[in-house]
Amino acid sequence: MRPRPTTPLLDLLRERRLLAIVRGDDPAAALRSIEALAEEGVTMMEVSLSGADALAVIRKAAAALAGDVHLGAGTVLTAQDAVAARDAGATFVVTPGLGDGVDEAIRLGLPVLAGALTPTEVIAAVAKGAAAVKLFPAFAGGASYLRALRDPFPAVPFVPVGGVGLDSVRDYLAAGAVAVGLGSPLLGDAPSGGDLDGLRRRARTALDLAGPL
Repeated sequence: MRPRPTTPLLDLLRERRLLAIVRGDDPAAALRSIEALAEEGVTMMEVSLSGADALAVIRKAAAALAGDVHLGAGTVLTAQDAVAARDAGATFVVTPGLGDGVDEAIRLGLPVLAGALTPTEVIAAVAKGAAAVKLFPAFAGGASYLRALRDPFPAVPFVPVGGVGLDSVRDYLAAGAVAVGLGSPLLGDAPSGGDLDGLRRRARTALDLAGPL
């Protein structure tokens, strides 16, 4: 296996501006989806641990695409999740909130995109040492809420996730997001054995939308 990429997570988010979130009930299809995304030029992905056999998917994708794709584990809730994600080959973790998974990942030296929604949670995420804050679920406030949060937190890097569609990518970036996370609006049914061609088309569109404003 080639060496894991070591570029800091925040730098990658600022550079790539697009995080694909892969979650499915067919491990082989999830792996094919990751490979298709990589072929289209999407190079930051999160595999949610809530998907079927997600650790095996991460392990296989990390072995096949190391050096080409920056692969994280998502829905990391517990300390055990963080350890398993590291052992599977994830180079960062993503959490929906501020549980034990955040603390353990940081202890292990894995950068964390930590989930938060309220100002109090944002303060806590920063205090824990999160590399960036996953604004989740983003649809609860939309781009206008992100813009309002950036007034008291101008230095905090936000990545909106949850209900972010292709039609709102530019809005969130214009509101100050460093990147956006796209799940089902990008992946569709591909990780469950569905349409890979549609995934490829949406990937190209998403990359264009995530380009310079």
